Amino acid sequence: MREFILMQDELEELLKYLPNKGIVLLRGDLASGKTSLVQALLKKLNFDEKPNSPTFSLMQSYEKDAKKIYHYDIYQVGLRGILQNGLFENFFEEGLHLVEWGDENLEKALKKMGIKPYIVEIFPLNSKRKYVIYE
Repeated sequence: MREFILMQDELEELLKYLPNKGIVLLRGDLASGKTSLVQALLKKLNFDEKPNSPTFSLMQSYEKDAKKIYHYDIYQVGLRGILQNGLFENFFEEGLHLVEWGDENLEKALKKMGIKPYIVEIFPLNSKRKYVIYE
């Protein structure tokens, strides 16, 4: 477990501890900074896009220089929605999968398939955020 208390413009320190590929479940209340963390990561990796939360499309993908990032928002649908929409199979694709609202149900389903996700919990603290990374 790693813990950070950072402002939005200090996220570079945290990003060093996230994987280049695999699955990262992002957990936190509404407006806690999940999408901001995804934006910071894409910026660090020199992607041109500034992602928004894919609330209605459930998933957006970004590709650059053989790097592929999948960005999910499962707030409204949860694990059931991912399964019904055929998106669970995406987790077996090469790349980095960032899942906003990746709850314990999704974590358990991934582990049953032999996939151990990273988990990032985000807690607002006035002008900063507390980030806890579980590997």
